[in-house]
Amino acid sequence: MKKYDTIIFDLDGTLLNTLEDLTDSVNFALRKYGYPCRKISEIRSFVGNGVLRLMELSIPEGLRNGNYEKCLEEFRSHYSKNMQNKTGMYNGIMELLKELSKEGYKIAIVSNKFDKAVKELRLAYFAKYIKVAIGESDNINKKPAPDTVFKAIEELDSVPDRSIYVGDSEVDVKTAKNSGIKCIGVTWGFRGREVLQQEGADFIIDSPEEVLKIVNS
Repeated sequence: MKKYDTIIFDLDGTLLNTLEDLTDSVNFALRKYGYPCRKISEIRSFVGNGVLRLMELSIPEGLRNGNYEKCLEEFRSHYSKNMQNKTGMYNGIMELLKELSKEGYKIAIVSNKFDKAVKELRLAYFAKYIKVAIGESDNINKKPAPDTVFKAIEELDSVPDRSIYVGDSEVDVKTAKNSGIKCIGVTWGFRGREVLQQEGADFIIDSPEEVLKIVNS
């Protein structure tokens, strides 16, 4: 019997390259209130802890800015309507999901992106292979707390001992550790190999097909 039967994927930087659309929506909100725009390299370093933190880091003076809440809502509204403009799957992801599904693996998405967007992106890109997608919401603790991972595992009718987590950031490694499961860190996302090594990812891979080698070993 295989060691794993359940694979939990992060979304942004792991399955989808969402960076340009995120940057565009942040800058739309910032421009509306006369603030300087952010470079894509800055947004890359800001993402991973949910949209509240993303906007806190993007807006001048962060939470002390009197327009923080308004900018946050402008971002949410704009991103909800424009999150598929430039977003796309990383090379090899669809082939990986197809093979995992063929081999009978249970698959879910767990993200710190707001829940409505996570579910819409699952439906748009991965409906054939992924049935469970959980994002940030008021009624569950976000990553790196283990709550969303445990919820996904429960919805898949699986157990942590048979599960593994795949993500691209320090938040993902911490999430896996807090959940008591192994973590596969991917280098094609928003952070890179050095961050994953520093955080202690159990595996570090450079291409999606390597996931298969790990879970089938």
